Amino acid sequence: MSVRTVLGRGAVRLLCTAAVGAMVLTGCAENTEGDTTEVTKVSAEKVDAIAATLPDKVKQAGKIVVGVNVPYQPNEYKDASGKIVGFDVDLLDAVAATLGLTVDYQESAFEKIIPAIQAGTYDVGMSSITDSREREQQVDFTTYFNAGIQWAQQTGKTIDPNNACGKRVAVQATTVEHTEEIPAKSAKCVAEGKPPIDMKPFDEQSAATNALVLGQVDAMSADSPVTAYAIKQSEGKIESSGPLFDSAPYGWAVQKGSPLAVSLQKALQHLIDNGKYGEITTNWGVQDGQIKTSVVNGAVS
Repeated sequence: MSVRTVLGRGAVRLLCTAAVGAMVLTGCAENTEGDTTEVTKVSAEKVDAIAATLPDKVKQAGKIVVGVNVPYQPNEYKDASGKIVGFDVDLLDAVAATLGLTVDYQESAFEKIIPAIQAGTYDVGMSSITDSREREQQVDFTTYFNAGIQWAQQTGKTIDPNNACGKRVAVQATTVEHTEEIPAKSAKCVAEGKPPIDMKPFDEQSAATNALVLGQVDAMSADSPVTAYAIKQSEGKIESSGPLFDSAPYGWAVQKGSPLAVSLQKALQHLIDNGKYGEITTNWGVQDGQIKTSVVNGAVS
């Protein structure tokens, strides 16, 4: 589901659409919740030296309160029991364990997360939020992932995202792929005297994925972690097409000037260096968005 962008661009989705579901080929997922996919949880141990960097308020509480908006599979969504799970959850859980903390996930409307952080209601905002320069005026970010747009094609076939004139391309309705990316590429085709891209919007990402698996379209365009997870769930039926582009960092948001941003950064860097971060991203099929270095406020635009 694309762009969580009310402010800025990158892989930040719009607020009210459903993400790719695990039920490829069924075309019947109402949303991403209720997925029964089992993903191995990676454990982490407390590192006292890193935990010592936490603000006193968080140390005393022994937990961080995290505002999150669902569903957005595979990053954050509810499983069949209603528990919030996902790649973001597993990663932040490991970071919290490194800091000797537990995590209290609280569901929120996306647009209310940053104001709630500013007000002190949440310690952290975790919802596939793109770290943008505009948002950095309101909160600080600890970067943890790079996301952008990634196309997919049927396995063994070749589709060039930069030369898809006349091709049928599935997108999720209201995403940046639907409203900006494909229309711009199609207009370029027409300007060059070529046929336009035959864009096929679907209300749900799972339906767009199914259309590609079934050969009803030639390609699919979606945010990179969504595409990566769809590829993993397709059991070899689809594969990536071309490189990831329009890449930007996801970040965990904290109050402006809070030392918690550095504590999260140190804990995440520890997990990157010891390989557990790589295990978590690989378990969720989103390893292409791995970063090597976490920073505080790493906006690219």
